[in-house]
Amino acid sequence: MCRHLAYLGPPTSLAALVLDPEHSLYEQSWAPNDMRGGGTVNADGFGLGWYAASAAIGSAVEAAPAPRRYRRNVPIWSDDNLRDLAEGITSTAVIGAVRNGTEAMPYGEATVAPFRDGRWLFSHNGKIPGWPESTVKLAEQLPVADLLTMGAPVDSALLWALISHRLRAGVAAAEAVASVVQEVESAAPSSRLNVLLTDGEQLVATAWTHSLHLRRTADSTTVASEPFGTGHWDELPDRSLLLATATTVSITPMEGPQ
Repeated sequence: MCRHLAYLGPPTSLAALVLDPEHSLYEQSWAPNDMRGGGTVNADGFGLGWYAASAAIGSAVEAAPAPRRYRRNVPIWSDDNLRDLAEGITSTAVIGAVRNGTEAMPYGEATVAPFRDGRWLFSHNGKIPGWPESTVKLAEQLPVADLLTMGAPVDSALLWALISHRLRAGVAAAEAVASVVQEVESAAPSSRLNVLLTDGEQLVATAWTHSLHLRRTADSTTVASEPFGTGHWDELPDRSLLLATATTVSITPMEGPQ
């Protein structure tokens, strides 16, 4: 299964999060510790998403710039340009992911997290069993235009389409994530549904049949499939929902079959 992370806090370089720490996401791409559910390496692409600093435009300031994204359909260790890019970009909010593609699903940059819609960045670690037949009824909830522009015929893209559709309808982020995860589990029992969602200010994450760990400091929050770097990490309970900012964290159990 894929590995991913999310960070909210003081400005930090992408390299300091993804490349440099001990057992970084970069290292996890070929030496993961906890690939429950299948797979041995994460060589089917990688992606980074971040929020640029506000920019002055004439006398005005762009207060909420759109998130930036860099995705490749190659192993993260094979991108010769990545270090220059990652050392030169700093951000207060980051999502990173390395992909282990699910059998019988396509490959390509459009299948790689993070996915994006407006201010939102999204990543999924896991799989939906019985794809695509198990999700037909869920897909019927979406407008045809959403299905036609989904980007890739993979379970992660559908999961994101379902969540982003609710976000656009005004549903709160935590409620949108929790309700979709529960509906997918009902339609496709034993789904693996660890998700990360941020708008650059708040972070919503689920631990659902996959490991997810939390590291907090006085001014930052980091979650990751596997601990990396220094500091104390706590594993989130299975079937739990995290709602966080850089300085606050709330973890609540999610309803559903145990």
